[in-house]
Amino acid sequence: MTATSFRPQQPWGEILLDWWQRLADDSGGRSSLKRAADISAVVLCPAYQRLYRRLRTAGWPDEPWRNDRLAAAAGLLAHVREAASQSLPEAMGEREADKPRVSPLRFRRLLEARDVDALFVGLRRTLPLLQHRADVLALASDVVGWGDGVRKRWAYAYDWPDKAAA
Repeated sequence: MTATSFRPQQPWGEILLDWWQRLADDSGGRSSLKRAADISAVVLCPAYQRLYRRLRTAGWPDEPWRNDRLAAAAGLLAHVREAASQSLPEAMGEREADKPRVSPLRFRRLLEARDVDALFVGLRRTLPLLQHRADVLALASDVVGWGDGVRKRWAYAYDWPDKAAA
């Protein structure tokens, strides 16, 4: 198992899903994560610390950059109300009234996020456009593994509007 991958029926994936499901009954924990304006604020939330400690027990590597990405994923997952099977870029490109839910300009800005802090802010603003629905494990894996590979996969999965028709 790679450190950037959360999969169903694997320890890290099961821990993450269980933690996210329990957030529904932890309104205080969810609220504090949702109010966190940046990754540093997420790290200070007890709800995040519970996830981090459970993952550490299951072998999560103690690397500051990876922990920050995990915190970003946890902070974003607090905004997800309903699990979806569709990937984020597919959901963002899905058509509503002949336009994608997330405009190509906004999507491009997400892809151009220089670091995970910028990605965190951009996705926090994007999740309401998706009715707070996301594939929990895919979102976490993509945020923790953010880089050129994820950017390219997202670019191919997004349904870019045809310029000629626009």
